[in-house]
Amino acid sequence: MNLIWILIVVAVVLVIAMLIFRDRLRGKAVPPDLKPGNPLPEFTAVDENGNALSSTGLRGRPSVLLFVRGTWCPFCSKQVQKLTKYYKEINESGAHLILVTPKPLETTRRVASFFDVEFDFWLDESLAIGKQLGLVQAAGVPRDYGTEYGRDTLWPTTLIVDGDGVIRHTELSRVIADRPDPEKLLRIVRKL
Repeated sequence: MNLIWILIVVAVVLVIAMLIFRDRLRGKAVPPDLKPGNPLPEFTAVDENGNALSSTGLRGRPSVLLFVRGTWCPFCSKQVQKLTKYYKEINESGAHLILVTPKPLETTRRVASFFDVEFDFWLDESLAIGKQLGLVQAAGVPRDYGTEYGRDTLWPTTLIVDGDGVIRHTELSRVIADRPDPEKLLRIVRKL
């Protein structure tokens, strides 16, 4: 009789684990405003020099917007490092490569010089863009970095927008370590 109960408990645990794993594979749902075919919502940010920017200013050429969590995130740093290899090709394809980050201005300048690339950094320090677009990850910043970065951060997301301001590709990381393949992004940009 005890063996039967043990098997039942094991079976229930396995079913629960499978349901949790299945939900994690699905990842975060794409917010309705960011679905391909929709116009990129209007939002404002500042660049690493403190100049005001608007998403409407992106019209006229394709753009690749990468929403990253921060320099404290090893997966984001690795993503930026991989992108440096493809930056020139993405640019030569006529696209604009923009990293949207909640990092403080001083930190963003250090990252730009470290990677020695001409990425455009758009700052979302108050997470206003993230909130508007449904990309905030509540309590996503590890405690060790909370003093400098706050508690919440951006969910890793990639948007490819055509020259008319229409979203053509949306990719939200399924899990924090998941990032889009730069070659895939380049292939999509070349088709625009």
